[in-house]
Amino acid sequence: MSRPRIFSDWFRIRKDLSPGRKSLLTVFSFCLPAALWCIVSYVPFIWHPDVKITVAASREGSSTVLTAGDHLPKDYFPKYVNDVREENASEREGSKRKNQKLLRQISPLVIEAGWLDERDAQNDKEIYLFWRDIATGKRELPALNDENMEIVRKNWEILASSSPVFEYKSLPEEPLLKLVPQGKPANPSYLPAPDEVIETGWSLFTRPPRNDGATMGERYRSSLGIIFRGFLWACLIGVPIGILCGTYSFFSTLLEPFTDFFRYMPAPTFSTLLVAVLAAGDSPKIALVLIGTLPHMILMISKTTRLLDPALLEAAQTLGAKPRQMIGSVVLPGIAPNLYNDLRILLGWAWTWLVIAELIGVKSGLTEVIETQGRFRNFDQVFPVIILIGITGFVTDQILAWFHGVLFPWAGTSGRISRAVASFVTWPIRTVASAANERIMQDELAREARRKLRPSTESP
Repeated sequence: MSRPRIFSDWFRIRKDLSPGRKSLLTVFSFCLPAALWCIVSYVPFIWHPDVKITVAASREGSSTVLTAGDHLPKDYFPKYVNDVREENASEREGSKRKNQKLLRQISPLVIEAGWLDERDAQNDKEIYLFWRDIATGKRELPALNDENMEIVRKNWEILASSSPVFEYKSLPEEPLLKLVPQGKPANPSYLPAPDEVIETGWSLFTRPPRNDGATMGERYRSSLGIIFRGFLWACLIGVPIGILCGTYSFFSTLLEPFTDFFRYMPAPTFSTLLVAVLAAGDSPKIALVLIGTLPHMILMISKTTRLLDPALLEAAQTLGAKPRQMIGSVVLPGIAPNLYNDLRILLGWAWTWLVIAELIGVKSGLTEVIETQGRFRNFDQVFPVIILIGITGFVTDQILAWFHGVLFPWAGTSGRISRAVASFVTWPIRTVASAANERIMQDELAREARRKLRPSTESP
């Protein structure tokens, strides 16, 4: 039984799909990983090995305080909850200082509810009044379960008997009850849910920086500057050397062996040397991108140059072209489309050095956020930066791919828009070339006419 035609149309060997099918598969290539991420994050019975704390908690004898957003293993969370309940039921020594700390347990919930911002969350007078409002029903805090609401009421009875407003000297010595930890099923901290990544990413790029630090926009521009300046220097050095190595055996034999040897040296091993030579700043970072990209650029471009059709060179030599003319008029135009694609690939290679480069000397750019927040396991702030780097590289590559069709329409298929733009861009060149050809033809006709009118010098 033969396969359905619709199935075979999708899987034809060495045959291009229709533009509509290509677009559909391109969309699916992004949607499938995103769908898998959402399934793992939001379907409770799929994975969720952790519990994400929504109500802060602490235990006697432990210096670790769980705050909202922290993670606990799912198997350990019930034991932690029982330990806090047992502490509440046991006899404990109280103090004003301990009670003051317990009052701040609701600070994250108040911030999440939008009643206070982070700057005012340590204002004990405001927090004290929120205990009163929640306990008396003036404010509703859905984040608290029934058990914790009962604890809030009991604590307020103790507090209200001492003072209706916050005064440290009026705080009771009697120990207040601790809020029982609450949480919800969650991915591990290293894989935050998509909504957390989007929310945190938006916050990163919209909130003002702390302590007069750099904004995310400034960090982003700094990282772009390092990548593109390092890649530009690599192009200025690597493209001419690669073309010379691919054209002349002399340069190939002289330069390629050492280049091939040098590319196996890990570029990060030069970081200390670069800082010693160029000092701390952007210069050693740019140099590392250059060192990491240049050897591969020389070897790739030299190979691309060797793939030029030898018949073109032979034809140019037959017509009497000089070496300089052959490089400028034959080699460069002949390899230009493939050279352009090589540089696109190498630009992607340069992006892989960004994280390492920005760790040299003084940490800077987007990498400082990745390294700092990753060390504190704030991966919801790491993922937006990683995704931003990926989007930047992908969009840049797609723009460059589109311009390939504009600059080199003869080298492959291009869309109507690309052909139209290419026609517009090359119109002045085609106009000049047409005028030159017409002038050459007129000169040739004039010479032919003069030759016919010239008296014959042959003997009768």
